[in-house]
Amino acid sequence: MGKVHEHIDERMRTWLLAQHVFFVATAPTGPDGHVNVSPKGVGGTFAVLDEHTVAYVDLTASGSETIAHLRQNGRITLMFCAFDGPPDIVRLHGRGRFVTLYDDGFEDLLTRFDGGVDEARGARAVVVVDVQRVSSSCGYGVPLMEHRGERDLLPAFMARKGPDGRAAYRRMKNRTSIDGLPGFDMDPAPPQG
Repeated sequence: MGKVHEHIDERMRTWLLAQHVFFVATAPTGPDGHVNVSPKGVGGTFAVLDEHTVAYVDLTASGSETIAHLRQNGRITLMFCAFDGPPDIVRLHGRGRFVTLYDDGFEDLLTRFDGGVDEARGARAVVVVDVQRVSSSCGYGVPLMEHRGERDLLPAFMARKGPDGRAAYRRMKNRTSIDGLPGFDMDPAPPQG
């Protein structure tokens, strides 16, 4: 029942934006290293930029596997599942890149999202995916689940840290991947006092 689509059409765009959670998969190059799958679900942090390009706000968190893998090889897949309504699964395979909060264009990219998530709420980057393959499948094995609301924990936690606290957290937790690859190591060194 699987189908490959030429691009993200308006119907699929609407469906993608209606999903409350999606999953991001990346892996390092070669036979060693850990494949990573990360759930994403903060409302308003996913956008369809055009028929072949999507993006999501990458929030400061306890790891930086996706960024490390994108730095190494750029491979990425996003998977969306319908947990309510008709069953459906959509996978977006592509090449990813990221624009950090220190890069030109970061603020402009943030305007493409409806979520109100900015650096003050923990955005460390925007991951942009050039979608090379769009596929859908039945989703018959995905359970029906009820969405009860957002957990506004991660953005609020990062907001309380302030700019210096977020940078310190990233320097401590995000500089390398679990396999030792360079991760989010773009924060400047702390001021010497």
